[in-house]
Formats: sequence, C-alpha cells, structure tokens
Amino acid sequence: MNLQAVRTLYRFELSRWFRTLVQSILSPVISTSLYFVVFGAAIGSRMAEIDGVSYGAFIVPGLIMLSVLTESIGNASFGIYMPRYNGTIYEVLSAPVSYVEIVTGYVGAAATKSVMLGLIILATASLFVDFRIEHPLWMMAFLVLTSVTFCLFGFILGIWATGWEKLQIVPIMIITPLTFLGGSFYSINMLPPFWQQLSLFNPVVYLVNGFRWSFYGKADVSVALSLGMTLLFMAICLAVIAWVFRTGYRLKA
Repeated sequence: MNLQAVRTLYRFELSRWFRTLVQSILSPVISTSLYFVVFGAAIGSRMAEIDGVSYGAFIVPGLIMLSVLTESIGNASFGIYMPRYNGTIYEVLSAPVSYVEIVTGYVGAAATKSVMLGLIILATASLFVDFRIEHPLWMMAFLVLTSVTFCLFGFILGIWATGWEKLQIVPIMIITPLTFLGGSFYSINMLPPFWQQLSLFNPVVYLVNGFRWSFYGKADVSVALSLGMTLLFMAICLAVIAWVFRTGYRLKA
C-alpha cells in the first residue's frame, strides 16, 4: 500500500475540517447541548428511570449516535463530492494510487472527524448528566465501527449524488427519521408489540443498542446481534464501493 498517498489524502481532508471548526464542532455540540437541556433536564426530571437508568443518562448514547451518524455521512459524502464537482477527482484517479488507498484516505479522515466529534459530545454530556461507561473498550469499538461504516455509506452517497440537493435528501429524509425512530430517546420495549417488531427492521436500532450496552450493560437487542448487523452493513457498503471503482460509476464519466 502507498502509505504516502493515503497520508496525503488523509491530511488534506483533515485540514479542510480544521478550517471550519466552528461549523464542524461548535454547531453539533450546541445542538446536542440543547437536547440535554430540554430532554435531559426539563423532561427527564419528570420521567421514571428506564432499566434502572435515569432518562437523562439513558439518552446519552442515542444523542451521540445521532450526531455521529449525521456527521459521518455528511463528512464523507462532501469529501468525495467536492473533487467530483470541481473536476480534481480525475487527478486522483490518474495518479499511481489504488482504489483501496483512495477509500482509505477519504473514509479514514471522515471517520476520524466523527470519532473526535463523538468524544467531544461525550465530554459535553458529562456537564449535564451523570452517566457511567461499563465497557469503555467496547464503547470505543462501537464508536469507531459505526463511524467507519457510515462514512463508507456517505462515500457512496457522495459518488451517487449529481447535485447538492441529493447530498442532503438522504440524511434529512431517511437517516434522521430512522435515528429518531431507532430508540435514541426511548426503549423499543416501551412500544406496543407490533411496533416493537417493526422497529427491528430499522438498522439504527442495532447501532444505538450496541452503543448503549457498552454504557450500561443493558440493551433491547443482544450485543452480538448489534455487532453482526453493523458488520453486515459495512460489508454491503464495501461491496458497493468495490463495484463503483470496478465500473467507474459516476467517477470516470
């Protein structure tokens, strides 16, 4: 592997992120803080505990996942769409760099941003609520795995999009609703049986519950199933990206 090429792409993407720190960091942190103020303090103080965990602490993993999923898709899709938009992608494709190195550079940088944001929001959450992390290594593993997986998905979205509107339609119309309906703010066991079964078709349920298990050792679905579904989604994304580079779909046209 050409590590110099990977390092160059990686540093270039990170430098773009550092130039927009206010938009990249401050905006999601403020939004998440408002969630903690409204849901954690104002509403949470009036709600009963969920599985022995206060409501304010219960929503911490879900809020982190909400931000990480959104930022992962946004960073990765924008990172590959911009070179396509301004034509510099042809310079990358014509360079002596393999497709694996291109994906590693772009997705690696986007995933790094998402992990850093997740940790910053985790630190911010500690200012509002008391929570515990029973399995810190698993917490980091789920955070990194989720970031990489949805950065791969965002990479696919950035290649598929033919305009700025398409970059926004999937996160806004699909990912955000799935996240809100994926148990970020509640346990799916609180739902009627029919809606519990329907929720199991939502992939975000497995991401949120695996991450929540790493905090409190409790989840609505088994941690093995959560891990398996995440790895399955990652494998699908990798297969799609391999097909994209093999066929040149919307890259060489």
